[in-house]
Amino acid sequence: MSSEPIETKKPVETPEEQISQTQHSISIAGKQLEYTVTAGLMLLKEEDEENGEKAKASVFYVAYTLNGVEDATRRPVTFSFNGGPGSSSVWMHLGLLGPRRVLLDDEGMPYPPPYRLVDNEYTLLSHTDLVFIDPVSTGYSRPVPKEKAEQYHNVKKDVESVGEFIRLWTTRNQRWASAKFLIGESYGTTRAGGLADYLQQRYGMYLNGIMLVSSILNFITARFDPGNDLPYLLFLPTYTATAWYHHKLEEGLMGDLRQTLNQVEAFSANEYALALMRGAGLTGTERDQIAGQLARFTGLSVEYIHQTNLRIDIHRFCRELRRKDGLTVGRLDSRYTGFSRDDAAEVSESDPSYNAILGPYTATLYDYLRGSLKFELDRHYEILSNLYETWKYDTYQNQYVNTAENLRIAFQLNPALKVIVCNGYFDLATPYFATEYTFNHIELPETQRKNIRMTYYESGHMMYAQKKSLIQVTQDLKQFIEDADFASSR
Repeated sequence: MSSEPIETKKPVETPEEQISQTQHSISIAGKQLEYTVTAGLMLLKEEDEENGEKAKASVFYVAYTLNGVEDATRRPVTFSFNGGPGSSSVWMHLGLLGPRRVLLDDEGMPYPPPYRLVDNEYTLLSHTDLVFIDPVSTGYSRPVPKEKAEQYHNVKKDVESVGEFIRLWTTRNQRWASAKFLIGESYGTTRAGGLADYLQQRYGMYLNGIMLVSSILNFITARFDPGNDLPYLLFLPTYTATAWYHHKLEEGLMGDLRQTLNQVEAFSANEYALALMRGAGLTGTERDQIAGQLARFTGLSVEYIHQTNLRIDIHRFCRELRRKDGLTVGRLDSRYTGFSRDDAAEVSESDPSYNAILGPYTATLYDYLRGSLKFELDRHYEILSNLYETWKYDTYQNQYVNTAENLRIAFQLNPALKVIVCNGYFDLATPYFATEYTFNHIELPETQRKNIRMTYYESGHMMYAQKKSLIQVTQDLKQFIEDADFASSR
């Protein structure tokens, strides 16, 4: 009698946390700063009735803490993340905040490869400890085996998982008494708006300040859907700024950029808004007048404006502005140009401003993590996962995402909260006029409105790519931290 061996399944091993700590220094304005970098994977767990705690995801982070601090609770800590959705934290990490940055030329254009990092003398480490977070499915962050990544690919779970990481890191590192800040970029500002409410209501973690870089909180301002005329109004000033940069405006508008933008903002909020509201009720003469003004403020032809029904989609604009030159302009930063295979195409094949920075940031990040930070992992680092089209907005069924309302609630709970919003004039992903509209429609008392500060830069979505704007934005952020850090003032 023979017996077949019974095949048994091996239990799924719970992944282990992993960290690497290294020591570094940087000289800023003649002062030497010694600091510790902790690169690691932290497990996020959920309570399970049968097993106590169940591991759900492994989140990668890089934390910078200043050495020689007598009392760390007197030192601010800032949690940083980028957007996408699907983006890792690499952009602000190696472009703006960290003590090392990608070397670009002064206008933010890349040098030929190979790429390298240099000391970032403008780092915010001089004013705050820094923790860079890669949400699940970005960077090295992944769900644990047998857990599905898709459960994290929605507005609500994304906020909850990043919030849980912040709570856990703060607890383990005994930083509950520190002044705490968030800084998000692009969809990271959407996340920051949600976190401001969630951290305070779920954990009682009140924030000192929130820094929003290239903000989008209310998606109605950026969705070119049939029946939604708002984006056409709010993108127009950035179309003008772009045409100004590329010398496509008439001579009378090619002087001071801010004065030109004042004109187009007034037109957009008045004549143009009224014209779009009237729709088919607009007379032929009135349409001609509006088309003429739009052509004047965009550098596009009157004929093309009429063909768009007075409504210029952002992707069409990027392709049309310099079509005769065989060029397309960037979406993230409209100062950049590139080319497409088909000069007659309606939209660009890719964004030349993203193409310009992807290579430098990817190569230097890989080299930095394994070389300087001694964090060794063969897993692919997801710089920017393709989650945009599959991201779920379940909690906003039949409405536009709007975490500006979460930010309003955060102000209600914590009147001391301060916010700074950084805008690039050449940002066609999150235009500054749309951001102004969003904040002008957050229902706050005047005492709270005084806690919101807007800043502007002659650069794009990642305004820090340009050297002049990098210097200016870091000065603004450092001043903001000093003003909002109530702990150190006592």
